[in-house]
Amino acid sequence: MIAEKMKNMVANSSAIRAMFEEGNRLAKIYGAENVYDFSLGNPNVPAPEAVKKAILELLDETDPVVLHGYTNSNCGYADVREAVAASLNERFGTSFEGKNIVMTVGAAGGLNVILKSLINPGDEVIAFAPYFGEYRSYTNNYDGVLVEISPNTVDFQPKLDEFEQKITPKTKAVIVNTPNNPTGVVYSEDTIKKMAAIMEAKQKEYGTDIFLISDEPYRELAYDGVEVPYLTKYYANTIVGYSYSKSLSLPGERIGYLVIPDEVTDSADVLSAANVATRILGFVNAPTLQQKVVAKCLNEKTDLSFYDRNREDLYNGLKDCGFECIKPQGAFYLFVKSPIPDEKEFCQAAKKYNILIVPGSSFACPGYVRLAYCVSHDTIVNSLPKFKELAKEYF
Repeated sequence: MIAEKMKNMVANSSAIRAMFEEGNRLAKIYGAENVYDFSLGNPNVPAPEAVKKAILELLDETDPVVLHGYTNSNCGYADVREAVAASLNERFGTSFEGKNIVMTVGAAGGLNVILKSLINPGDEVIAFAPYFGEYRSYTNNYDGVLVEISPNTVDFQPKLDEFEQKITPKTKAVIVNTPNNPTGVVYSEDTIKKMAAIMEAKQKEYGTDIFLISDEPYRELAYDGVEVPYLTKYYANTIVGYSYSKSLSLPGERIGYLVIPDEVTDSADVLSAANVATRILGFVNAPTLQQKVVAKCLNEKTDLSFYDRNREDLYNGLKDCGFECIKPQGAFYLFVKSPIPDEKEFCQAAKKYNILIVPGSSFACPGYVRLAYCVSHDTIVNSLPKFKELAKEYF
């Protein structure tokens, strides 16, 4: 018999993964070219050539016992952490040192490490809907309570009035994700400043520490010159989680990092806790080869023009069909308003045309659907006639 805690998690397993598996099933029946799978945020752009070069150099030049062994610290290689800190300082005008960096098993591993380090049973973690559904599971892993802020479907900036009302003495952390999955919205500097002011006031009111956790796998994917604020500059108790899954198209390699600045309350203790959490959660350390690879590729980026073309063509194509959606500023998702209240029913209707999309209820925002446009351009182009057929059912 499986654990009681797991029964509900199994019953409510990821709709995104389920849709992705459905795509594989349909591809076997109709051919992959006739299935328009927008379910999974799996980058379709290959990693930069520099990644391959770095791997080959490291395999040729580095003692394999060192390259594939445990790191001396669970936080990762010291030289890699120093390189990451230096890169951030150059880009954002920060003053981090290697000791402020914890190399992690992707952003998901990093979030689990920091929540394990901070959360006591019953502590509250706030997330702004729509949000990546796994935040609930990650919080539940440590017997925390996820508190949702309802979605602002006008521009998908956070509802700060509701946020202020829902902070309590039990609030331990606030998770933000910008550029956002699933909307592609970038939280403005004005939003961040107001959010920081609210949190600072609440810390003083309650005599507690409230940590802002910035989940940033899409930081490098921003369009039209949009600036993504670096949150440690606005609020002292900020911890950043980053992943190279999207910026270098390395999702399966599971490599990222946490930034825990000196300004964070009891930062030395938080860093020590993150070091231990990395070990006791079973990660032990981030993948050693990939640590060295990303250290050689800190100035490399994925081909943003590929995603930008997909963004423009899919957004304009869906608008022409009559669908309503906000134009994404970053990431590689479109969040489209369902033409009927029950977006799950709409997703089922889309499947008749071999179109696979994810219901917004998976992101705590029913009435919308998410499309991941990190697919081939041919998929975008070939799907639009099918979207037109689908639209005729509703408009």
